[in-house]
Parts: sequence; C-alpha cells; structure tokens
Amino acid sequence: MKILNATLIVCALATIGTATAEARDLTVVSWGGNYQDAQRKIYFEPFAKQAGKPVLDESWDGGYGVLQAKVKAGVPNWDAVQVEAEELALGCADGIYEKVDWDKLGGKSKFLPAAVSDCGVGAIVWSTGISYDGDKLKQAPASWADFWDTKKIPGKRGLRKGAKYALEFALMADGVAADEVYSVLATPEGVDRAFKKLDELKSNIVWWEAGAQPLQLLSSGEVVMTTAYNGRISGLNRSEGKHFGFVFPGSIYAIDSWVVLKDSPNKDTAMDFIAYASKADNQSKLPEYIAYGLPNIEAGKLVPAKFQTELPTSPDNLKGAISLDVDFWTDNSEALTQRFNAWLAQ
Repeated sequence: MKILNATLIVCALATIGTATAEARDLTVVSWGGNYQDAQRKIYFEPFAKQAGKPVLDESWDGGYGVLQAKVKAGVPNWDAVQVEAEELALGCADGIYEKVDWDKLGGKSKFLPAAVSDCGVGAIVWSTGISYDGDKLKQAPASWADFWDTKKIPGKRGLRKGAKYALEFALMADGVAADEVYSVLATPEGVDRAFKKLDELKSNIVWWEAGAQPLQLLSSGEVVMTTAYNGRISGLNRSEGKHFGFVFPGSIYAIDSWVVLKDSPNKDTAMDFIAYASKADNQSKLPEYIAYGLPNIEAGKLVPAKFQTELPTSPDNLKGAISLDVDFWTDNSEALTQRFNAWLAQ
C-alpha cells in the first residue's frame, strides 16, 4: 500500500501541552489527489479548528487486506477511512469496523438508502467511465466499443488495474447491454467472454492504480483515453483549465463510505469527524471543487445549479449508466482477482 501524502493540520487554537487520553492524533484516510485537496479545505481543516485538536490526513489506494492487517495487528494507526462499497461490505461482515452512531448524524432518514450501513456512512456517489483530452482527440469516444477500437482511434488506453470494472467494461465493449452485464458476468461463459475481450486490448493497455494517475496519463499524452473517476476530471478542468471529457453512458457508479476501524483509540472523535463531514451545509460545498454526488439528501438540494449537471446523480448522467453490483463482487472478488492476476502475468 502506497501512501501518497500526509498533511498535519494543526488548529492554532489547540493547546499543545493539554493532556489527552487519546494515544495519538486523529488520522483520517482518503484517496489523495485533487479529491483529498478538496476534502482538506471543506472537512479536515475546519473540523480541526472546531475541535481544537490536530488532524492528520493520509491517502491510500484501497485494498481490503490493508485494513484487515491494521486491525489484526492490534490498535490500528488509522481512525476514519474512506472505503469502496466492497470493502465496506466485507469489513462489516468481518467485524473490523466500529458501529455507526446514527443519532450523532441526525438519523438514517437524512441519507440516501444506499448510503446507510450499520458500520459505514456514505461519503460520495462517484462514477468510473471513459475520459479523454478534448484538445488532443478530434473524434471523442462514445462507447466502450470505441474504447476497444484502436483502428478507429489509435493509441494506448488506461485501465484501472484489477478485475472489478475491467470485466464489466470488456463485456460492454463486446456488445452486452449495460443492464445485462452482471447477469452475464455471473456465468462461467460470461467471465471467459470478458477475458477474451481483454485479450484483444491487452497490448495497448496502461494499467493504473491511484485515482490521480489517469489525469497524469492524459496530460502527458501517454494514453489517448482512459478510465477515470468523474470527479477527478471535472476538478482538473476547473483548476487547470483542461478540456477533458467524460462519457457517462456505460459508466458504473458507486458509493464510497466513511468507516471507523475497530478498536481505534480515537473512535469517538472519528465519529464526530464523520458527522461533521456528513452535514448538509458542509457536504454541499464539495461539488464546487469536484463533481461527486452527495449522500446527504438535503446537501444535494443545496448544490448550485451550475454544478448539478456534472454530478453522476444528475438524471441525464444516470441514463445508460449502471450501479456497481456490490453483492456480486463481495461473492466473487477473490476468485476473479486471482484469475485476473494470472491473466495479467501471462
């Protein structure tokens, strides 16, 4: 697991010499890049000032085994962590997260149903889809068939390294309708079909792991198009004046959640932080920086109209998109990851 950055945010109001029962400073972990830059401005720094306590923020690239190891080792050195849906489901089942105090968050009814869990609180709704540089690509891709067609649009393609997403997109490129992808992938024939389609593109794939990498690949021209997270694309367009495009039809959307690692010495403060980051007034500031959907229902209503059109939760952007099937990946992740790794090594 690669730590991309660690920023210590110390509130000027904090009294350094004050005794504390906590073993160390609250440590919040997210996904790095321009997304975490936004979180730092609207969540981490204001919460540190309000609490009068330091907050350390770190970044990670995901991986359920990382969280398992930290909890099994004893007292974890992370407290609040943003996780993907599959990591949430696995960790809840294995008991490596603390239970959520929903009263502290104002009740479950304030959130989208899919953002509510016994041990996780929805943080963002985000999409993975095709992205490209509109300044460099005269003919924009419109589908996964275009993504796979290196004759029509020559050049390398970027793909997130892993079975999840790669297999779904391969099936769509092979003509499977978006709403039928998981029923096909649930069969041995469907899995074989997905890997066969990946074979066609394998020599033209540049694999990435961290969410900031697709932006770097597009900016450098190393790839002509890549899978990417929608919010990262909009964020870079705003901050650097890029003209990167994002294709919502055929994209896959999912919810990330905040969790507190089991036996965290800062579990109460971590839950206070999650409650702060989940308030409608605070959460509604995020789309100004990065176009992710908001699990707090009231927060979504507070987002200015000019930012609404870029959100994955916009009705127009949901057309042709599908939701990540968390149950499928919870049941099949281990086997398909093993097969993917073996295929990658060939």
